[in-house]
Amino acid sequence: MKIFCTGASGYIGGSVAAHLSAAGHQVTGLVRSAEKADAVRTFGIEPVVGTLDDAQVLSRAAQAADVVVNAASADHKGAVVALLNELAGTGKPFIHTSGSSIIGTRARGEPTDAVFDEDTPFTPSPARAARVALNEFILSYRDKGCRSVIICPSLIYGIGHGAGRDSVQVPLLIRLAKKRGNAAHAGPGENIWSNVHIDDLVPLYALAIDKAPAGAFYFVENGENSMREVCAAINRMRGIAEPPTAMSMAEAASEWGEGTAEDTMASNSRVRANRARRELGWQPRARGLIEEIEQGCYRE
Repeated sequence: MKIFCTGASGYIGGSVAAHLSAAGHQVTGLVRSAEKADAVRTFGIEPVVGTLDDAQVLSRAAQAADVVVNAASADHKGAVVALLNELAGTGKPFIHTSGSSIIGTRARGEPTDAVFDEDTPFTPSPARAARVALNEFILSYRDKGCRSVIICPSLIYGIGHGAGRDSVQVPLLIRLAKKRGNAAHAGPGENIWSNVHIDDLVPLYALAIDKAPAGAFYFVENGENSMREVCAAINRMRGIAEPPTAMSMAEAASEWGEGTAEDTMASNSRVRANRARRELGWQPRARGLIEEIEQGCYRE
């Protein structure tokens, strides 16, 4: 198949594009520069130079493709509109990447008992309301002749296999631990995130392309940990016997910015990937987050 992938030089999009290319598909990928174009060619991806604001570039690429995978941004409505307008009435798949912070709450490092699957109703935080509205807009194209599907990962870990190598949360915590000499979490660090290895996430895109019905939404996870557990594993990986330290929210905001501190590092995001397992036969097999930190790719 001919597959167009946005975010082809990024962590998720790059890994998905490289995987699909290795599987024998003809993959084109959106990149922003000549340097990134050279990087994705290494993985068998034909670059399309442009940005998410280039509606004509996106439309042409979508028109030429059998499948579109949007992995560049969970929030860029202009790009989504340009791609879906081209795909409406064609029956082609549009696989969009969201993120499980849509069910998150600003918990300041405190835990929650709330766990969500695809059938659990929720009200998004103000910071994620626009993303949820965009998801609903995308899924509405199931009634407009497009096989629109949303993949909604939780915290992703592991090294990417394309041009983009690093995820967000774990590298942020590791860099902070190196800077401070000790791992540190926002508030008490008891807030919990579900998580999934990049090696397990990537095959789900291929399954979704092959089998997902129009209008399907999939959470993606294979376990969960508190941020304090993650920080303790980082200390063990670095040979530090002390427990991790707690930062005030003001400290966390000064390190990461308020939005990242509140909505990514100190929030809860507990989901269950029931539908992907049941409907697509998804079977995650990679090592868990704590083991990956202590024994795997994050070891120095």
